Amino acid sequence: MSEKKSNFPPVGIDLGTTYSVLATLDAEGRPVTIQNAEGDVTTPSVVMFDRAAVVVGKEALKVASYEPDAVAMFAKRDIGAHVISKHIRGARIPPEVVEGLILRKLRDDAQLKLGPIRPVVITVPAYFNEPRRKATQDAGRLAGLEVLDIINEPTAAAVAYGVQQGFLSPEGKTEGHEIVLVYDLGGGTFDVTLMHIEGRDHTALATSGDVYLGGVDWDQRIVDFVAERFMEEHGGLDPRQDSAGRMRLSREAEDVKRALSARPEVSITFEFAGRLLRTVLTRRQFDEMCLDLVERTRFTMRKVLKDAQLEWGDVTRVLLVGGSTRMPMVQEMVERETGLKADRSLSPDEAVAHGAAVYAGFLTAGDAGPRTNSVGSIVNVNSHDLGVLGTEKATGRPRRRVLIPRNTALPAYNMSRFVTRQAGQRSVQVTIVEGGDDSGHNATTIGRLSVRDLPAGLPAGSDVQVTFQYEENGRLTVSARLPKVGAENRSEIERASGMSEEELETWGRCIESGTLLEHLVAMAEQSEEQEELAEVLFEDQGGGASERPMIFEENEGDSFVSEEAEDEDVLDTLDEEDVLTGDSALDDFLRGRGDE
Repeated sequence: MSEKKSNFPPVGIDLGTTYSVLATLDAEGRPVTIQNAEGDVTTPSVVMFDRAAVVVGKEALKVASYEPDAVAMFAKRDIGAHVISKHIRGARIPPEVVEGLILRKLRDDAQLKLGPIRPVVITVPAYFNEPRRKATQDAGRLAGLEVLDIINEPTAAAVAYGVQQGFLSPEGKTEGHEIVLVYDLGGGTFDVTLMHIEGRDHTALATSGDVYLGGVDWDQRIVDFVAERFMEEHGGLDPRQDSAGRMRLSREAEDVKRALSARPEVSITFEFAGRLLRTVLTRRQFDEMCLDLVERTRFTMRKVLKDAQLEWGDVTRVLLVGGSTRMPMVQEMVERETGLKADRSLSPDEAVAHGAAVYAGFLTAGDAGPRTNSVGSIVNVNSHDLGVLGTEKATGRPRRRVLIPRNTALPAYNMSRFVTRQAGQRSVQVTIVEGGDDSGHNATTIGRLSVRDLPAGLPAGSDVQVTFQYEENGRLTVSARLPKVGAENRSEIERASGMSEEELETWGRCIESGTLLEHLVAMAEQSEEQEELAEVLFEDQGGGASERPMIFEENEGDSFVSEEAEDEDVLDTLDEEDVLTGDSALDDFLRGRGDE
């Protein structure tokens, strides 16, 4: 560990969809939450791009109902995409920028009490894929932080509960061993992880989840309930069609959801466009409205148990994490399903950040300052299959070969054999994918590796050995080797999508110099000009996008793919002898398969 880190406190951050938390270790090595400048332990993950300044947190949330087009919310659900799902003052903003501003607010507020902060551990849902994890690291960079590591949220929660709530001794050890199920239902994402804890060692056995399931989906059911009642009473007027009305309705729905966790029924009063609605929602009605959402989480629980090859009788403890687990319907389902009393002895809002702080202390052990001895080792599993996309030799159709299956303990290593597609091939391109099915559909392309300048006259079917080395920190190193000719290439895979280095530097300068708003205005003006130009070109061409000619690339000895090729024209891969394309294959087909 470098000397420069010795003066910085160990910090863990739970960067949530709806709320975020920062924690550190006290002088005794115990995790504590650092309150923000408003005196709260949680900070709303909301950013308002005011005309005069960027506002983050509670104040941004307050004005969201009045200026919805200036407010970015739920950016975590867009992380890994190029831009967030809405325009902000006419511009499209990368989610890394929004998340970076939230992290910067957490950092600045905590520095008032802790002094300078730089190295941190940030948590992510266990089911985040590689592009989302790397985008989260980029957000930390935009906030001026050094991200020591990305840790899965359920893993962090298990560490925090174990350290603080009695099933670990003061030395951080279990008396025997524990099989712990962590059920983590946050504002926008859901994870389930099974962990084995023995001594001070924490080993993930299996994980699964849904990055598009969280408390906001329960809120939406209340939004629809109120909107439909409003329409019945007021001639079909739908407050959801107005951006300000929709935002106010969402805020009201969240309040109602929280109230129903404490009361059997809630009276709702909602005003829109000078018209008033009064209605009542009972907890029983709410449970029925959201039954399918709860069942989705039950299905995931059973899937994780099956993946770990365990039964409910093997599980010794159930931990509920995330603010949405306060809902009685969730607690009741988990306890019925597992036959165990759910453990909620620590604030579900703070547990993840506390575990991240403990892990930060573990990573910086040996530096000056408070440390913890409660973690011996943390072994995670990968949440998605990792493999290669090529073309099946027998059919000529795309096919994925998995080298590292999901729920493999990390670090992991595997090698597989492929063959070249045609005689005289002068280059080989290996396309690395995450997730998806056996045909490659819904797979995320996370990188490509090329071996070029192969000798002339190389016969078709020449061996290509592809090796994956996947580290605990999520870094994937891929090598491709043609043993007969001694050609090889090796690379640490960088994500194939997201912000470029130039974009990161540009946005970073804007945030640091306070010129972010000016940059947004310039982006919005440029976007308007491009839209106007596109309309002119469309009229000139008579809308003839379908008349665009086929485009082919040709390189000596390489395999060729049309820009508009059908599936069967594209890649060669897998059975016992899988086929790899030449390096000239276009990217459009792979982009069309999209992110998960």
